[in-house]
Amino acid sequence: MPSNVKKGILYASPRTDTARAEIATVCVKDLGVEFPALVDGIDDAIEQAYTGWPDRLYLIGTDGRIAYKSRPGPFGFLTEELEAALDTMLPAVASEGDESL
Repeated sequence: MPSNVKKGILYASPRTDTARAEIATVCVKDLGVEFPALVDGIDDAIEQAYTGWPDRLYLIGTDGRIAYKSRPGPFGFLTEELEAALDTMLPAVASEGDESL
């Protein structure tokens, strides 16, 4: 896989929310990302709140609160823990709406 340097993809660290969003938009388009991508503000408030480093998996409940937070990954990603959290959440979601879930 070619590095960003070899491909000429280099950006200075953004200093504003707008600059960060512009760089993220270019990356999403160039990489063909097909799922919603969110960009943290220049203050990194989300990164600090969710302690996303090292990698973690989060399951957000229908109430907008964290229903599950994995241990640091990738070795802390235990699928059985996430599955249990989903099993706990899905009956609640099914009872709120579509009974076919």
